Amino acid sequence: MRNKFCLSAMLLFFCACLAAQQNKVLDTWFNEDETAHIRIFKATNGKYYGKIEWLKEDTDRLDVNNPDINKQKEPLLGLLILESFLYDEDKEQWNNGTIYDPDNGKTYDCYMWFEENPDILLIKGYVLGMKFVGRQTQWKRVTM
Repeated sequence: MRNKFCLSAMLLFFCACLAAQQNKVLDTWFNEDETAHIRIFKATNGKYYGKIEWLKEDTDRLDVNNPDINKQKEPLLGLLILESFLYDEDKEQWNNGTIYDPDNGKTYDCYMWFEENPDILLIKGYVLGMKFVGRQTQWKRVTM
C-alpha cells in the first residue's frame, strides 16, 4: 500500500512539473520591436495560440497585407498570429505551429523555445520544412 502511494505521489509530481514546463509560454509578450503585445494562450484543444492584444501606434491599423482580400479590412488588434502549437517534451519546444507576419501578409511554419532566460521566448519561422533556413526573433515577457 505504501509503495502504491509513493508511486502515485511521484507520478502526480511528474505530471505537475510537465504541465508547468509546457505552460511557461502562457503569458503576454512584447514582439522584438516592442510595438505589440501578443498574448499566448492554450485552447481547449490543447494547442497554443497567440493574438495581438496591444499596439504601440496606429491601433486602428488593418491587416492590409493579408493575401485574402476578405481579411484586409480586419483590424490587427485581436488578430490571431500564432496558431496550433503543440508542446514537445523531449525537445522542450512548441512545434508544428504557424506564425503570421502582418507586415508582409505571409504565414510561416514555426517553433518556439526558451534557453537560459525564461523571460525571453525564441521563435523561428521557416518555409518548406527547412528549419535551418528562416528567421529567428525573440520576444520579451511583458511585466506589469
